[in-house]
Amino acid sequence: MAGLMKLACLLLACMIAAGPITSNAALSCGTVSGYVAPCIGYLAQGAPALPRACCSGVTSLNNMARTTPDRQQACRCLVGAANAFPSLNAARAAGLPKACGVNIPYKISKNTNCNSVK
Repeated sequence: MAGLMKLACLLLACMIAAGPITSNAALSCGTVSGYVAPCIGYLAQGAPALPRACCSGVTSLNNMARTTPDRQQACRCLVGAANAFPSLNAARAAGLPKACGVNIPYKISKNTNCNSVK
């Protein structure tokens, strides 16, 4: 449990630090991290099942990111979070939107070029 708390704190710190990157986006990395926080156990700690709260957060985040700046900001936040977790399961991260029934215009990975997201 202490490990999960450390991961959550690290994610939050990364999101706060990356928050000011864009000024046109309404989404902050704190908001993004709040929506994807329930996914940490599944993506970085090998939890066997995808939590319902994770998919609810992914769906809500997708519904909020309606403009190009918002989608790019959400992408930057997710890439920053992915890079903050050395134990991230890349296949699970890339497949998360599909597993939750959500279609996003980019792949969640450590190497995604968020500037190309439309």
